Amino acid sequence: MNYFVKDLSLSEEGKRKIEWAGRRMPVLTLIKERFEKEKPLQGLRIGCCLHVTSETANLVITLKEGGADCYLCASNPLSTQDDVSASLVNDYSIPVFAVKGESKEEYYKGIEEILNAKPQITMDDGADLISTLHSSRKELLPQIIGGTEETTTGVIRLKSLSRQGKLFYPVIAVNDAYTKHLFDNRYGTGQSTIDGILRATNVLLAGKKVVVCGYGWCGRGVAMRAKGMGAIVIVVESNPLRALEAAMDGFWVTNLEEASPIGDIFITLTGDIHVLRDIHFKRMKDGVMLANSGHFNVEIDIEALEKMSVSRRKVREMVEEFLLPEGKKIYLLGEGRLINLSAAEGHPPEVMDMSFANQALSAEYLWKNRGLKVGVHPVPQEIDEKVAELKLASLGLKREVLTSEQEEYLASWELGT
Repeated sequence: MNYFVKDLSLSEEGKRKIEWAGRRMPVLTLIKERFEKEKPLQGLRIGCCLHVTSETANLVITLKEGGADCYLCASNPLSTQDDVSASLVNDYSIPVFAVKGESKEEYYKGIEEILNAKPQITMDDGADLISTLHSSRKELLPQIIGGTEETTTGVIRLKSLSRQGKLFYPVIAVNDAYTKHLFDNRYGTGQSTIDGILRATNVLLAGKKVVVCGYGWCGRGVAMRAKGMGAIVIVVESNPLRALEAAMDGFWVTNLEEASPIGDIFITLTGDIHVLRDIHFKRMKDGVMLANSGHFNVEIDIEALEKMSVSRRKVREMVEEFLLPEGKKIYLLGEGRLINLSAAEGHPPEVMDMSFANQALSAEYLWKNRGLKVGVHPVPQEIDEKVAELKLASLGLKREVLTSEQEEYLASWELGT
């Protein structure tokens, strides 16, 4: 078996991590048990470009139990858990191409290895696998029956590709499922982003002015968690509706020109490029910390920051100090990459349970419904609702069931005042 991992001797610890996460992913466990019996993915090759974590491991193990041949590479050079990747290779015979801290060249070599396996379904977190397919490996496109996309940034890229008429196969936007973005993006990103910042810096959040750039579902989650820990939260948002929502949620809303000189910690979650740039660095105060929880490492203009600085040095495992000519110091966390994965362990298993349940069921849907129209598709409503139903049951909760009279009333137009 071909693979690229740091050290297979780490597999024992990795297996314990995978099992620990698996115990907290009851929905995916139920799907795995069904997959083991029915083998609905028999004969399918799935190429996965995802964060290589213990939660992801449970997803690819589920897919394998369903009969699929799975191949996994990293969707971020800093998000890989090396012991988990070792265990997937050593204990589960799943080819993995991922090492934490890998170079850009090694990162794309991993993607090439996945494509060399000639997958029929792709699973992306950021759309790098699909973009490589559509740019340099077009010869493989005819055999692809469909794909899935896990995150907001990837869905944005795919919709752009589709609008230009350049997308060549159907992709299910797992990110847009209610049981994904309402929970994973908000509660998962909210908690894990703060976790990453605290692990990297050991800073006290209470009393700090935390500037949250972007008030989508991820930004909402981070703002909520930072406020809960006593931070003074300032929201920067370009969309007027979201900015208004942030204000109604009780946050101070302003632009970066005003926020730059007063913020202690800046967190970007926009999916856009150069959100924090030279004009902002110049206005920031001494000792400010910069973190990113958007998918790619482009939201903080690191190149501009380096050009402005007289020195750059590592002061903690995930903290770099940039010294500016006037003596001011700016601290960059996690190399500007996803702080929740570079400095912490990513989302808790409880929320990834729903996200990855959607992934597994969407893969099954694509395999059963070959010939789906080219484009970016929503997760079928029945899958979204089934995941929610299973999650409620796993929590020991019950939902109200409407009477036939109530259902008839909601479906009618005749009855009014």
